[in-house]
Amino acid sequence: MTITVVTAADGAPWEASLLAELGRGNGVEGITVVRRCVDLVELLAVAGSGQAGAVLVDAQLRRLDADAVDRLTANAVAVVGVTAPGAEADVERLRDAGIGFFVPSDAAAAVFAAVIQAAVAERSTPGRASAETAFGDPAFATGSPGLDQRLAPDPGVRPKAGAGAAAADRPTEPERSRPGKVIAVWGPTGAPGRTLTATTLADELARLGQRSLLIDADVYGGVAASMFGLLDESPGLVAACRQAQSRRLDVQGLAALCWQVSADLRVLTGISRADRWPELRSTALRTVLSVARALADYTVVDVGFCLETDEELSFDTLAPRRNGATLAVLEEADLILAVGSADPIGIQRLVRGLGELRAAAFDTPIWIVVNRVRRSAAPGKPETELNAALQRYVGQSCAALLPYDLLGVDQAAIAGQTLAEAAPASPLRCAITELAVAICGVPSPRRGRRRK
Repeated sequence: MTITVVTAADGAPWEASLLAELGRGNGVEGITVVRRCVDLVELLAVAGSGQAGAVLVDAQLRRLDADAVDRLTANAVAVVGVTAPGAEADVERLRDAGIGFFVPSDAAAAVFAAVIQAAVAERSTPGRASAETAFGDPAFATGSPGLDQRLAPDPGVRPKAGAGAAAADRPTEPERSRPGKVIAVWGPTGAPGRTLTATTLADELARLGQRSLLIDADVYGGVAASMFGLLDESPGLVAACRQAQSRRLDVQGLAALCWQVSADLRVLTGISRADRWPELRSTALRTVLSVARALADYTVVDVGFCLETDEELSFDTLAPRRNGATLAVLEEADLILAVGSADPIGIQRLVRGLGELRAAAFDTPIWIVVNRVRRSAAPGKPETELNAALQRYVGQSCAALLPYDLLGVDQAAIAGQTLAEAAPASPLRCAITELAVAICGVPSPRRGRRRK
């Protein structure tokens, strides 16, 4: 089998000498250079057209970063870096960009061919599937909701302590031995309560003794920082994505970018202006989530509503995807909470949104969470009517029904506090606590009984 190769050397002399040696033969078979690109833009366009099985890129190629390498690999192209002889800086730069195969520029053509064939062989070998955890939907469980399918609590989780210090004053966090889980909180258009659900769920998971991390990844303008009364002039998620682009993000670096809200709860603030969405690239966000698994037991991610991928129809090249961050989180998540509003319009939007979510072919389990449940929005008993409607149109019942508590939500928003701080007895907070119990599998906290 002949491997078609495209080169991008930015004028480096090794490109011409390699082509001359390949032209003379020298015992090299199975390698054919079909295109010499002048810059990274042309290289991405050629790779997207399907002409290349592998690419040779010079380590000093301008604008070569992790996002560009991800675009190349997304087109099933093997990437090989060419370094100056003995240049450790070139090797380090290629590694930071995500390239794992290198060859010195003064190597023989046979060495180039061997490295290219090895890179193509590894690219063709399917990777090992990561271990998955089955989240049983409480709506279909009997007895204790999903107890046999939930994760056992980590024996290494420390008990709840007092409020944490600021990011600069807190101790360095060690990496966890067991990967944490990512929970994506998604919902259709119309503000069904995604952010409120995500922030309260992350707080309740922390109060159950689980190390929790809340990430605001809404590309249309996140407000999770305001829910905690935090400053959002410098979004932590943007800084984390920049470090992830250069492969410099680790557990300690991610912890330093987060706000320490409590002993077990961190918050990574997002963009507050929608025009900053290009700073949240899907490739970098996947790296952030991978590092977050080593930092927290549960990472709760608030994502945007839109699932469209129309950029491919608007551009003749591989264009930046505004909703790529949302799709990346949903693809990487271990559980998706689909939040809808308990009114006729909200349920209609939820049903259509679930159709789009399932059409995206995610293998992630989906739990339906209906927010703002009240008697005035549905005839009869709201719980029965909502479950019947969802069972009829999407074939799935509600995993959680969150009551409408306008007073408690307003108190928390005005004070910049969580529901547990502003309204501890809120029925909405109690419902989300039960949802957190169903997710992490720890015993439900005992609450004092009221006297009649």
